[in-house]
Amino acid sequence: MKKTVLSVSLLVIGSHCAAYAQCQVPKDGIYMFDTEVKELLKHAPPAVDQQLRVVDLCKYNLAVGIIHRGPTGAAAGRGRGQAAAKGKAKQAANIERCNSGPVPENAAPSGVGGISHDDETETYIIVSGGGTLVTGGTIVNGARSGPESQVTKVLNGPSCSGQIVGNVTKKPVVPGDIIIIPFGVPHGWTDIADHVDYLSVRPDPDHVLQSGYVNPLIQK
Repeated sequence: MKKTVLSVSLLVIGSHCAAYAQCQVPKDGIYMFDTEVKELLKHAPPAVDQQLRVVDLCKYNLAVGIIHRGPTGAAAGRGRGQAAAKGKAKQAANIERCNSGPVPENAAPSGVGGISHDDETETYIIVSGGGTLVTGGTIVNGARSGPESQVTKVLNGPSCSGQIVGNVTKKPVVPGDIIIIPFGVPHGWTDIADHVDYLSVRPDPDHVLQSGYVNPLIQK
C-alpha cells in the first residue's frame, strides 16, 4: 500500500515538473497601452468588467482587467430594470445558491450587493471617477457563477454574488487609490455619483483562468 501511494505521489510530482518544463515564460515585457484600455472602456456599459489579458507565467497566471461602473441607486437601474428582471427569471431555474462563508446569526443587511472569489485576489487601482467601496461581511443566499461562464473562465474564477450582510468596511476611493481584496472577501460598491473606472490585477496561482487570453477588442 505504501509503495502504491509513493508511486502515485511521484507520478503527480513528475507531471507537475513536466508541465513547468514545457511552459515557456515570456522573455520580454507584456505591454497594455492606455489606448487599449480606452478602447475597452468605449464598450462599457453594458460590458462592465473586461479582462485585458491573462498572461501564463508557468508558476501562475497574471491577469489584468479594466472595470467600469455607472452610478449606483436609482440612476444605475434606469432603463435596465425590465430587461434585468426578464434575464433573472430565465436564469432562476439554473442558479446554484452559495454563501461566501459562515453565516453570522442576526447579521444586519449592508444594503449593498457584492461578489467574492474563491481563488482570485484582486488589486484595484482607481483610474477615474470614484465612489464608496464596500468590503467584508458575508454574502448570503447568493448565486454561484456557472462553470462555463465568463466570470469563472476569464474574469475571476468561481465566484459567489449576492447581498452582503454583517460587519463591512465602507471607504470612499478616488483616482490613485489602491486596494487589495483577498480571495474570499465580499466586495461591492455604493455612492457612485457618476462612474468609477479601475484596473484590477489578478494573480491566478491555480491556473483557473484561461491562460493566454487576450481581449478580442485589442487583439492584433
